[in-house]
Amino acid sequence: MPEPGQPTAAEFFAGIGLVRLGLEPAGFDVAWSNDIEPAKQAMYEAHFNDRGAREYVLGDVAALRGTDLPAGLSLAWASFPCTDLSLAGWRRGLAGSHSSTFWEFTRILDELGPDRPPVVALENVVGLATSHGGDDLRAAIRELNRLGYSADVLTLDARRFVPQSRPRLFIVGAQNPPSDSPAPSPLRPPWLALDPSLRTHRAALPAPPPLLVTGLSAAVERLSADDERWWNPPRTSGFIGSLSPLQLERLTQLQAGKKLVYRTAYRRTRNGKPVWEVRPDDISGCLRTARGGSSKQAVVQAGRGSVRVRWMTPREYARLMGAGKYALDGLRNNQALFGFGDAVCVPVVRWLSENYLMPLARGEMSLEAAG
Repeated sequence: MPEPGQPTAAEFFAGIGLVRLGLEPAGFDVAWSNDIEPAKQAMYEAHFNDRGAREYVLGDVAALRGTDLPAGLSLAWASFPCTDLSLAGWRRGLAGSHSSTFWEFTRILDELGPDRPPVVALENVVGLATSHGGDDLRAAIRELNRLGYSADVLTLDARRFVPQSRPRLFIVGAQNPPSDSPAPSPLRPPWLALDPSLRTHRAALPAPPPLLVTGLSAAVERLSADDERWWNPPRTSGFIGSLSPLQLERLTQLQAGKKLVYRTAYRRTRNGKPVWEVRPDDISGCLRTARGGSSKQAVVQAGRGSVRVRWMTPREYARLMGAGKYALDGLRNNQALFGFGDAVCVPVVRWLSENYLMPLARGEMSLEAAG
């Protein structure tokens, strides 16, 4: 139960609860959560082990009503599905069957009327900024404006906190927005141009940590040479044989090194043929759900004259999402990878919560002049 005066939050599209893991250290009490996936709910409840103390509503957001939410919320967070907005998808935009859940979220806010939370936070892929020439982002902000919120749009890459390249776009809606800060910020890249007809603000925020350039190797589980998860020689040879000349040269150099190094690899389709591409750095590519073979990420160990390849483990997924201590016992591999693959990186949520959402919810930021 929340402490007296403690800000409470609702977590839409909650998945396995990584947003909650980022909100709670900042002081929020996550009182209510929702998702449509039973497997994710099972992971959430197994990890937090507080079923009954907090409400997790399993079901389609379209079936929810404003009356289903607890009263007096300070924050509503929504990581609505990115399938129709990502570069890897069909770019159907906010009208797509998955990403259109945004409109169900705002419908629920509308139904809350005067009990709407003073702060909302939306998270999605950066493709939202360019979807349909920027029309989808403008439509989202216009809808928040209609509901009484000014919008602040920023980008934040998980790579500032963990060794994973995972840029994401955030929209922070505020009923009482903070004063504008004209100062340049890495959180607001030049390409993020907003329509001046929309009600927006730019909160003064500290500079985020710099982008990491190493760290994957520290996150990789150390498996013995005879661990059955390493691919057999024919499969490894097939992996190596699919590499482009540049990729092969890079891997050969790593193989000749005196120490073991780790890289990640994705399977791509080039000219109708499946090929593998190995990242050149000690950083993981963006983790995705494990519903398709091309979305699963492999770990390559090279050095001392050898090359070994295997799929990334659930524990590695957890570490790269900033949730290294997440409860994984008894989970199927694909269940865990699916849960982490479309979640939000924990330290990103925590940084945003501590530096923005909590001060905003508590009224501790310098407010915009009335006018």
